[in-house]
Amino acid sequence: MRKNMKHLLALIGPILLISCGPQWSETEKEGYHLVDNTDGATLGYSTTSGVTILTVDRFAFKDLNRNGLLDPYEDWRLSAEERAKDLASKMSVEQIAGLMLYSAHQSIPGGGNRFFGPVTYNGKPFEESGAKASDLSDAQQVFLKDDNLRHVLITSVESPGIAAQWNNNAQAFVEGIGMGIPVNTSSDPRHGSDSYAEFNAGAGGQISMWPSSLGIAASFDPGLMQQFGEIASKEYRALGIATALSPQIDLATEPRWSRFDGTMGEDPDLATDLARAYVDGFQSSDDGEWGYQSVNAMVKHWPGGGPEEGGRDAHFGYGAYAVYPGNNLKDHLKPFTEGAFKLEGNTGMASAVMPYYTISTGRDTVNGESVGNSYNKYLITELLRGTYGYDGVVCTDWGITRDVSNVYVFEGKPWGVENLTVAERHYKIIEAGCDQFGGNNDMDPVIEAYNMGVKEHGEEYMRNRFEVSAVRLLKNIFRTGLFENPYLDVSETEKTVGNPEFMAAGFEAQLRSVVMLKNKANVLPAKDKKKVYVPERYVAPSRNWFGFETPEKLEHPFNMEVVSKYFEVVENPDEADFALVGIENPNGGVGYEAKDAEEGGNGYVPISLQYGVYKAAFARDSSLAGGSPMEDFTNRSYKNKTYLASNTTDLDLVKDTKQKMGNKPVVVITRVSKPMVFAEIEPYADAILVQMGVQDQALMELVSGSKEPSALLPFQMPSNMKTVELQFEDVPRDMEPYIDSEGNAYDFAFGLNWSGMIQDERVTKYK
Repeated sequence: MRKNMKHLLALIGPILLISCGPQWSETEKEGYHLVDNTDGATLGYSTTSGVTILTVDRFAFKDLNRNGLLDPYEDWRLSAEERAKDLASKMSVEQIAGLMLYSAHQSIPGGGNRFFGPVTYNGKPFEESGAKASDLSDAQQVFLKDDNLRHVLITSVESPGIAAQWNNNAQAFVEGIGMGIPVNTSSDPRHGSDSYAEFNAGAGGQISMWPSSLGIAASFDPGLMQQFGEIASKEYRALGIATALSPQIDLATEPRWSRFDGTMGEDPDLATDLARAYVDGFQSSDDGEWGYQSVNAMVKHWPGGGPEEGGRDAHFGYGAYAVYPGNNLKDHLKPFTEGAFKLEGNTGMASAVMPYYTISTGRDTVNGESVGNSYNKYLITELLRGTYGYDGVVCTDWGITRDVSNVYVFEGKPWGVENLTVAERHYKIIEAGCDQFGGNNDMDPVIEAYNMGVKEHGEEYMRNRFEVSAVRLLKNIFRTGLFENPYLDVSETEKTVGNPEFMAAGFEAQLRSVVMLKNKANVLPAKDKKKVYVPERYVAPSRNWFGFETPEKLEHPFNMEVVSKYFEVVENPDEADFALVGIENPNGGVGYEAKDAEEGGNGYVPISLQYGVYKAAFARDSSLAGGSPMEDFTNRSYKNKTYLASNTTDLDLVKDTKQKMGNKPVVVITRVSKPMVFAEIEPYADAILVQMGVQDQALMELVSGSKEPSALLPFQMPSNMKTVELQFEDVPRDMEPYIDSEGNAYDFAFGLNWSGMIQDERVTKYK
């Protein structure tokens, strides 16, 4: 018996040791260690940060504050809410102030920066420094360490691998500072298409290429929008990006607005369904929950940036006002309140919101002060948080606390509070109910704002107010798993980003985004490798928002190597079977010209959606809104002023090509970023396709008949500029649509396929 017992104990002993031992294992990766908890979280940490692993209940946890104890915020078994509250309570005011910052744009590696000067590495420009492309710049080290900043906006990256290595360097750097809070990296949309790039079904790229949001909207398919979100989120996380500064769900009710192409169109129902699908795609991991594949979605711009008076954009003082002549705020709220805030997935609602720069006017529609939306306590605290119960992060748009010198330069955007100090602006934003300052690297004004609040309300009030924002901000970092493992396997990044499967999905979406408006006598498809004449397009010299100039040039509008794979290209129109003309929608200005003001006018001019000279005979006698400390008047009317589009040569090109081709077909492909008046060019075109950011190869697939057009207009094309002037900036689908020679109205939900006008369930549902 005793002998049998000894034998039994000999067998059980190792089992007991195994079952009572640690339930985790550790492996060394390139630059970091990976800890795998059996039936638990996967942890990543840097051996250079000073962070060690604690074993509690046989599981592994990161000792982020290096105190030798398992704090609640370090315990991955607890909820994000519990962990965030614990950490917020432990943070200093300075640490919370840093958490409330969102960096200015950062490229990897860094170059010159207009607002913050040249970017240096060890005191030298990158090219002279000997630094690696993935190294942290001097400024990044300062704002991460000294200003406690943890939210970084990245722009261009040298390659996916470099982006991944930069992420690992940044995470290792902050892991050993203070409470070990990881970096939450974000990005503006980065999945646009390179028109010249060729698609190869077996090849990958830097990142998958998709049409613009407006182009995906033309599919009228929320499922396609969700697929984009699911793929884009995987690529984002492989780049180290855990927050998307998107989607832009402003209702595009003002056709002249320069940011029209970033929207999901002008229809409230379609935009709402697409907004919900986008956020679900980004935020939900494969199981519909928050996880390592989730990306926080920051929906913008509350309460809707679309109704800009006259179409002038609020990045500039001349466009500071949103107006509501139709008293129609409700439609603009719908993509937020019924879409992004009512998800089908278990993440519930978009985790962050960005208000727009605008001063929302109209007392019957928007209450509160005449200040930018992020400064407006009614819009943030009473409407967003109170009426609609939103408790996610509210982050200002970029640069609203900086100073500005006039209404037409790209500087700060402190609309309505130009006369406050920088610190006073920060305090007013906090009091309005916002949590974060977009584009601000400096902690000092936030601390000044805190001290203002202490003086007015007392220490307890301001400490509590800061902790409320800290909890919101921290939850978005906890829920995406960054506290457990913020590190990337560079080789996996290189396999994931732009892989062939993702590239193929993006290319298919491009094919589904192109709208055929006209097909007289069924001239399309042009099969059998016909002879094609492609005239060169004149591109006028231009200057963008940031002051960068583009010289004039004459160029083919398409990648001719791609065109030649589908058709026989000829230089002489007499030899061609058909002509293929590539143009862009009229570039009708921004609504302001300093020269007009210098010559005694008020500076305000019309924005035109036509190529030819436009006189604003039907504009308002007096603007609905106006007023700036930098102007001595309030009437911003441009009535009876004229404007000529800078690319009026596109109209000349279509006319000239038609004359050269005689009775032979002219196919016009127009890249549109907003509605346009087709009356000028439609009579000279036998077929018209409109595209919103696709590869030339996708266009050739459609023109040649390899694929069939299926997209629908997600907005109206106006019959003339009179209907544009008479429509209300805040009301959707209130223009008279253009009717072409075939009797088709270029209205919302219109599109053609090879059989004629599309009349399917999409049209029935949304039109």
